[in-house]
Amino acid sequence: MAPLKIEAFVLMTLGVMCIAVRILARVKLVGFKKLQADDYLMVVAGVVYAIATGFVYLTAVVWRGLSTNGLTDEQRRRLASNPNSREYHIRVEAAKAHVAGWQTYVFVLWAIKASWFVFYRRLVGMLLSRRQVYFGAFLLTSSYIAVVLTLLLSCHPMRKYWQIYPDPGQECAPTTSRTNIITSLVLNVLTDLYLMAIPIPMVVHTSFSRVKKIGLVLLFSGGVFVTTAGVLRGVMMIEHPTTAGQLSGPWALRELFVALVTSNFPMVVPLLRRWSGP
Repeated sequence: MAPLKIEAFVLMTLGVMCIAVRILARVKLVGFKKLQADDYLMVVAGVVYAIATGFVYLTAVVWRGLSTNGLTDEQRRRLASNPNSREYHIRVEAAKAHVAGWQTYVFVLWAIKASWFVFYRRLVGMLLSRRQVYFGAFLLTSSYIAVVLTLLLSCHPMRKYWQIYPDPGQECAPTTSRTNIITSLVLNVLTDLYLMAIPIPMVVHTSFSRVKKIGLVLLFSGGVFVTTAGVLRGVMMIEHPTTAGQLSGPWALRELFVALVTSNFPMVVPLLRRWSGP
């Protein structure tokens, strides 16, 4: 687990550095007092990303990737007969950490989406109708609430997430609940596609040169990489339930890292242009 531990904290450090560079670039360009809501949302995302890294460290390293899923009835009976055993303790605590990790993962993703939306509102605000602004705010807010409520209510009471015996059912498996995976995956993809659909059509219809249009489209299409990472993670968790406890956390960090890099890079580009200009 040493390579995983190193990877987790390296990604966290690089992700936080991306946010720091973004803030420094924005301060350099507009001044500290003119930082906007999208900048502060990204700082909050960075803080929670660090917390998410801590939960992944707990689940994958400290608790060895174990959880309450992937057990036979016989194994569950054996563990339940000795609740003071180390394995029982590890699996219960790991399941709790998985549930908390799910929440931080979703929060960071949607904080990044909200930052993008606020940025686009500033960038093309005059071209967006009030109805479009309201719809975007409603979509992001309602989708986040839907994912959180699914995580909280699909397994009720919540203590069944870390119940060993009797088997609480597949919906209460912290890492492989299909309801949780599919809900978060579908809403994640839909909101990413919506956010990419805001600037790209406007860029295409500008009078910029073809090369500049392609560059801008690529710049604002970073969500494709995040969406791809999210789909791969969801498929992996469904197709490999026995190892999902070991793989879900690290893949979540990789997805969040890609999201942080692709969402902060466009904010640094103006400063890079100024430095490289005449």
